[in-house]
Amino acid sequence: MRSGGVVERPDWLHKIDPAIDTHTEMPIPLNDNIAGRLNEVAAILIEQGANRFRAEAYRRAAETLRSLEQPVSEIFEKDGLEGLQNLPGIGISIARSIRDILQHGKLAMLDRLRGESDPIALLMTVPGIGKVLATKLHDEFGIETLEELEMAAHDGRLEMSAGLGVKRVNGIRDSLAHRLSRVRPPSPGHDGSGEPPVAELLDVDEEYRREGAAGRLQTIAPRRFNPAGRAWLPVLHSGRGDRHYTALFSNTAHAHERRTTHDWVVVYYDGHDREHRSTIVTSDFGRLKGLRIVRGREAECEEYYRKLGKVPPVGVHLLSPSRAD
Repeated sequence: MRSGGVVERPDWLHKIDPAIDTHTEMPIPLNDNIAGRLNEVAAILIEQGANRFRAEAYRRAAETLRSLEQPVSEIFEKDGLEGLQNLPGIGISIARSIRDILQHGKLAMLDRLRGESDPIALLMTVPGIGKVLATKLHDEFGIETLEELEMAAHDGRLEMSAGLGVKRVNGIRDSLAHRLSRVRPPSPGHDGSGEPPVAELLDVDEEYRREGAAGRLQTIAPRRFNPAGRAWLPVLHSGRGDRHYTALFSNTAHAHERRTTHDWVVVYYDGHDREHRSTIVTSDFGRLKGLRIVRGREAECEEYYRKLGKVPPVGVHLLSPSRAD
């Protein structure tokens, strides 16, 4: 906070840049540091073939931060996410990116584009979550972000599936509510944020696998499960209308154990409140066996394929035994 012209360094600032002095007349280097990360996002997006207008948005946001006459942290502390959005050239997606750097000292999207994503380390930053639990939450429940952890804390998964006590879950909820600047918890299930139709997600999935198989996508070397440092993971940046997508094969421990690292596709896209993701896989069972499906939206996928004539109407006998996917 500002006192007599001196800005005291917040506790979390060392996560962003340990070199920043504890007291300084004007810690604009903080703005430069965050701007540098936004510029790096822009450069990687261009290198990986993303839409140039999207990359340019990150560059303009970086210029805005460097032109500020006060630390961007002060704006966020005073006016929250809305205050960041009110800055010239900064929309909701980039405002969330700035917030994440301020609050967590890192930007998950940038780590992912670099191939350095480590969701287990991110989950371990939450009080009450150690390495064993973080690994379980990631590998067994597919939780990769703090937003997904918050959803699990409110929809009962942490208590019923992960076996955590009520007191511990409440502590996780309180910590996440503060870090994510949420006043009210998210509702369980779909949050009304305008999820794309399954047809659109499946179309992005098809584009990713087609372009990747043809060798037309930039590849990155993921840090996890890649001791040789091989650049094997293709990255797709694509768009449908105003919605931006990033698609990659799953690089989780579960995917490696199942040998599905070239089948399971994780698609990231922006919602109104946060970045969302969907996982698309080849169904092994039931009426959708052999077809690509969006996990958690199987009923919608079945209706989609029924309209295409790829699955029989409900009630038609299947020749082979099946069970629910």
